[in-house]
Amino acid sequence: MDTPRHALRLASARPGRRLAGALALVVNIALCSAAGATANVVRDEPIKPIPETVNVDAAKAALGRALFHDPRLSKDDTVSCASCHELSSGGDDDRRVSIGIEDKEGPINAPTVFNAGLNFRQFWDGRANDLEAQIDGPVQSPIEMGSLWPEVVAKLYRDDEYPALFGESYPDGINRRNVKNALAEYMRSLITPNSRFDRWLKGDDMALDDWEKRGYALFKDYGCVSCHQGANVGGNMFQVFGVINEYFKTRGNITEADLGRYNVTGNVEDRHAFKVPSLRLAALTAPYLHDGSAATLRDAVDAMFTFQLGREAPDGDKEAIVAFIKTLVGESRELTP
Repeated sequence: MDTPRHALRLASARPGRRLAGALALVVNIALCSAAGATANVVRDEPIKPIPETVNVDAAKAALGRALFHDPRLSKDDTVSCASCHELSSGGDDDRRVSIGIEDKEGPINAPTVFNAGLNFRQFWDGRANDLEAQIDGPVQSPIEMGSLWPEVVAKLYRDDEYPALFGESYPDGINRRNVKNALAEYMRSLITPNSRFDRWLKGDDMALDDWEKRGYALFKDYGCVSCHQGANVGGNMFQVFGVINEYFKTRGNITEADLGRYNVTGNVEDRHAFKVPSLRLAALTAPYLHDGSAATLRDAVDAMFTFQLGREAPDGDKEAIVAFIKTLVGESRELTP
């Protein structure tokens, strides 16, 4: 049984326009180490702890938070960034694919926004090199927010508070570049350190039980860690989906989104290649895979064994791996209700 979403305390503000509440945000990302952890000890493992601090400009991040929840970034004022990345439920939208303006259905599953700043590229196909570049995509997509930047800037200028707030952080005021920078600064603040697994990495032997430790050992033994490693347990390479067995031939009905990295490079070897997703918060972000076809973590693990590893495994081994993945859920204290 998957971890219930309410088990993680990721509180976000309710979407709305009130900038006063947003500016009350204190970007406090220095988290206390868990009791019992051994100071300055990090185990030599292919997975690394999430950094406990991140350098962000608090005023810009607060402004970005207001923008993140503001539906006026969309053409018809109905869709905000938070519509597809609901912070209180893990940073995604619980859907197989996202829904944009006029109830238009997108082509792909929305990844979590948490820890996105740790990814080496943005989007499943890696078409954006950083968070600032990523923002153009959803804002201008006709099936997501459907806006034009001049329209967005004009709306923000008409607001009672935004002009002064932008002026405090950006001498040139409201423009496309500064809106993107404020949003990116906020997203960089959305890290989730201090998971139980991170506490174990830092020397707290009691942070994991034996079943979870076995799951991690199997995760390494079966080779899952060859793609899911580093601080974000993924997000740092591209990999073809269907390395051993052909997923898309089995599923059928291949879409443009299924072509993955090929849509960016045009290289045949990039056909069906995707950025390896982070497993941080995976316990909270069902459904899984780029097409949202795996309803549960166990379904996703089954798919990986079939199509990526080409191996059989006992049910107990797979369940232990699922138990390990659930220990990767961390904390986010910078958000306020």
